[in-house]
Amino acid sequence: MTAVDDRLITDAAEIFENLEVPEGFKAELLRGDIVMMAGPDRVHNDIVECVQDQIPRDRWRRLQTQDIAIPGENSEPQPDLVVLERGSQKGPGRLIPAPAVTLLVEVVSKTSIDRDYGDKRSIYAAGRVPVYLIIDPTAGQCVVLTEPTGSGEEADYQMECTTKFGVPVPLDVLGVKLNTTEFETLPAVTRHRRP
Repeated sequence: MTAVDDRLITDAAEIFENLEVPEGFKAELLRGDIVMMAGPDRVHNDIVECVQDQIPRDRWRRLQTQDIAIPGENSEPQPDLVVLERGSQKGPGRLIPAPAVTLLVEVVSKTSIDRDYGDKRSIYAAGRVPVYLIIDPTAGQCVVLTEPTGSGEEADYQMECTTKFGVPVPLDVLGVKLNTTEFETLPAVTRHRRP
C-alpha cells in the first residue's frame, strides 16, 4: 500500500519540524497547536510494554515514539504505540502516514486525559485509523474505538467498547485478546470536557 502525504503546510508545521525538544519531553502537533509534555511514568511505560509484548511480532510492527501524518490535518501526533502490518510502510522518515496504520494506542495520564479522549479521538478518526485503543489507568479501563467516520473536528468513531482492567480486550483487527490483568492503576483524574 502506498500512502500519499497531503497534510496542510502551515507556519506551525514548519516550526514544529525544526523544534528542539528538551531531553525528557515529547512534543506533538495537534490541529496547529504544539503540545509539549513531560516523559511518562513507570505505570504508563509498563502498560505500553505489556501491550507491545502481546502483539505478534511476526506480522505486526510495534513502534514507540513514532510520529504519524494525518491527511488533511495540521497534526503530527506521537501515540504511545503504533501498530502496522509488516511491509506496509518502508523507507526512512519521521512520519508514518495514518492510512498505513492499523492500530494506535494512547495510555492516559493526568495531563493527557482530555487530549486522548477528545482531540486525538477526532484526529485519528479523521485520519481513518481503523482502531484507536485508549488505555486509562486513572479509570481502570480500556476503550476500543472502531469505524472512523467524518472529517476535521467532526470526525469520530461509530463504535465504542469499554472494558475494565482484568477483562480481556478483543482486538479483532490484530487477532488478539489483550490480557489486562497486569495493568496497574493511577489516582483518578477529573476530565475537563467530554467529546
